[in-house]
Amino acid sequence: MTIAITGATGHFGRVVIESLKARGIPASDIIGVGRQVEKLDGLGVTVRQAAYEDREALEKAFAGADKLLFISGSEVGKRIPQHRNVVDAAKAAGVGLVVYTSAPRADTTDMKLAAEHRATERMLADSGLPHVILRNSWYVEVYNPAQAVEHGGLFGAIGDGLVSGAPRADYAEAAASVLAGSGHEGKVYELGGAPFTLKELAAEISRQSGNTVTYTDMPVDKYVEFLVSVGLPVEVAEIYADADRAASQGALHVPLADLEALLGRPATPLAEAVKASL
Repeated sequence: MTIAITGATGHFGRVVIESLKARGIPASDIIGVGRQVEKLDGLGVTVRQAAYEDREALEKAFAGADKLLFISGSEVGKRIPQHRNVVDAAKAAGVGLVVYTSAPRADTTDMKLAAEHRATERMLADSGLPHVILRNSWYVEVYNPAQAVEHGGLFGAIGDGLVSGAPRADYAEAAASVLAGSGHEGKVYELGGAPFTLKELAAEISRQSGNTVTYTDMPVDKYVEFLVSVGLPVEVAEIYADADRAASQGALHVPLADLEALLGRPATPLAEAVKASL
């Protein structure tokens, strides 16, 4: 069984590769696909260079793969054509199963960030490719506890909304579980850890760091202005602020059951995730 992983040169893809190897998948049976393939040096896997914009290179990279972990692109606003290339290339290469990393409740949420994921899920359904959907909630690392200590706070527009966050490694291990296992075709997994508010996260960072970290909540429009002030393009800032708006209404709160079932263990507690990030 040969497993290809897109975006393998990123943090998430690398952790998935390590988790697959820990599960007994030989490095020789893993294909790492990405732009900066030198980042995969030392992992022992087969390396193939391809970008999401290059449909032909993707098809060549997927050749011989029985399964494909399709890690969603990171360029918000550009993902639909990029993802179309991945799906078309996977079908042309004869991939037997595609595992896609999506967003929480992508089929029903009104969160703008999920729109490209929803479109990709439809692409996969329309393609006829056997597939599995992993709808990952937020990584704890998104909130960058170390940076929160440096700046003295977390900022957002989420209010008291609950975030079913988990460390990146938990989601990667869950993906590896699906890739290395069987019986997952056609399944949709809503994945998230034990829920917390950003006030609770700030309190935990404060406790562990010994520094006062607070959470500053803002109206959505003010949060957009804040994100622009720290360097985000306004279009991206609006999408991220809208994600907080949706999260304040429960968009990032999902049950623990799916993640823990795939992990075969409890999800990593928030305190442990913060400690690792710090």
